[in-house]
Amino acid sequence: MLGKTSKIVLSAVLGLGMVTGAQAQSNEPVRIGWTAWSDAEFVTKLAKDVIENRLDRDVELVQTDIAPQYQGVANGDIDVMMMSWQPGTHADYLDKVNSDGVKAINLGLLYGYARLGWAVPNYIPKSELNSIEDLKKDSVREKLDGTITGIDPGAGLTRLSKKTIEDYGLDDYNLQTSSGAGMTAALDRAVKRDNWIVVTAWSPHWLFGAYDMRYLKDPKGTLGSYERIHAFANVGFYQRDPEVAMFLSRMQIPLDDLEAAMYDAQQTSYEKAVQKYIDNNKARIDYWVTGDVK
Repeated sequence: MLGKTSKIVLSAVLGLGMVTGAQAQSNEPVRIGWTAWSDAEFVTKLAKDVIENRLDRDVELVQTDIAPQYQGVANGDIDVMMMSWQPGTHADYLDKVNSDGVKAINLGLLYGYARLGWAVPNYIPKSELNSIEDLKKDSVREKLDGTITGIDPGAGLTRLSKKTIEDYGLDDYNLQTSSGAGMTAALDRAVKRDNWIVVTAWSPHWLFGAYDMRYLKDPKGTLGSYERIHAFANVGFYQRDPEVAMFLSRMQIPLDDLEAAMYDAQQTSYEKAVQKYIDNNKARIDYWVTGDVK
């Protein structure tokens, strides 16, 4: 979450951009980076719809892994990314691109109380597997075939999961990486067969609505605590696109709303879920666009 001083500075800078840059609003498409995670897809497509239909700007979505998004924002190939996990999960990515001067700036909080963890279906007895420490049991490892089912290789969750394997001494386990969709497909297959599975997961995610799941306890805290998700932009973006930058700085979604929308997207499509959210939250969208509180 932005501190009071940071908010004042950001508001002043953005306000200056509105005054000095209003006549020089960019005609180039707003390039938004995103990764194929359920929350990222909904938030990004929601922002795209509002920017195009309320701010009359073209939007180009750039799908890539999370690490290249930070580099893209820093060098200007991407204007904005909508899925920066702070303060822990993506700290190293941000530190790297800002190591020789600020190139990526925080536009504001999108939602809070996010978390990472390893999760299992609730049909797996807690008496046998309730903590990451329990993975050391030979009987547990055999039922899991020595596999932790992960997501994309470049994700912060993957990096922290590798550290978790090391810190807990789980040398007999393999972290199987693929993608967010690959992870949920593997989970679906396992649940249909009542097979044991451990997945690298995060909240918010529609899987917690679709399946009866629980997080494993993490006594060493290697997967971190609650995180906040922010929009980050190229350092010059607020000068080129002050109206869009101000919109993104006001865009904030309650976590319960986001999880419900993500579940809707799985039942229908992301486009239909976005339209449903816009139709049901007109006052909130108006505030994001105009800044007026009614």
